[in-house]
Amino acid sequence: MAVSLTLVLRPRLGVQLLDLDVEEPNAHLLLRPRLEHSSDATVPVPEVDPERCRRCGRCGEVCAYGAIGVFGQAVLVFPELCHGCGGCSLLCPSGAIAERPRKVGTVEWGEGFAHGRLEPGEALAPPVGRAVLDRQDPKADLILIDAPPGTSCPVVEAVRGADFCLLVTEPTPFGLHDLELAAEMTRCLGLRAGVIINREDTGDTKWAERVRGLCAEAGLEVLAGLPHDRAVAEAYARGRPAARVSAVWRRRFEVLAERVLRAAGVEPRGEVTGHGEDDSTRAGRRERQGRHG
Repeated sequence: MAVSLTLVLRPRLGVQLLDLDVEEPNAHLLLRPRLEHSSDATVPVPEVDPERCRRCGRCGEVCAYGAIGVFGQAVLVFPELCHGCGGCSLLCPSGAIAERPRKVGTVEWGEGFAHGRLEPGEALAPPVGRAVLDRQDPKADLILIDAPPGTSCPVVEAVRGADFCLLVTEPTPFGLHDLELAAEMTRCLGLRAGVIINREDTGDTKWAERVRGLCAEAGLEVLAGLPHDRAVAEAYARGRPAARVSAVWRRRFEVLAERVLRAAGVEPRGEVTGHGEDDSTRAGRRERQGRHG
């Protein structure tokens, strides 16, 4: 979704795509950008000076994650649990705790693109996501962020402060459940949001109706209902995004891009959509008629 929107918008706007799904980044497989730079994403973890430490236990009291504590005469640090908040070093009464950076991931970037990779075995994705966000191009007209799925901390980190959040769901019980959580997340964060229903024409129609009903109740506009298309799945498996499958699919994303820009309050340059959804719907009907004779 993010890659296809990037492709249809780039002829008209300076678009930067940030892939914050750092546990399994894949936008680069579809967009194939030139990655010219890289840097480490780090977390500051405590390092205790045993000569100055008085074993008072204050560090363990203030650590919400159990990353440091005093056990007898030993002060133990568990780097994998540390979130890098700095509370232990700030509140240590004897000034015995310093901080050193610990690598948790890698950020790679080039013109119009940046993504992060979490180190194998690491559990803290948000610091890597923040490092990717630090690579935002101030000269870009528009920044698209590909967020990880769900509503966990990495997702909140990705969408916090965005002008608009695009929620992608499917007409299934799981899709409805996850959309409820995502809608509540955007409400709590004060984010404007819209919804795309992917593969809307598959399965039991009652679930599509329930998804639309939820959107109506939550005040979320359904910006697009995309059909199931095997050609898209086959192209995706070969590293080709949906916008490059056919003229029909490119048109669908042009229509969607226009709606997203307007919902986000960004005035697009020039006309993209023509007659909007009607054009896309008619194009899709012609494509299906041609395919099925």
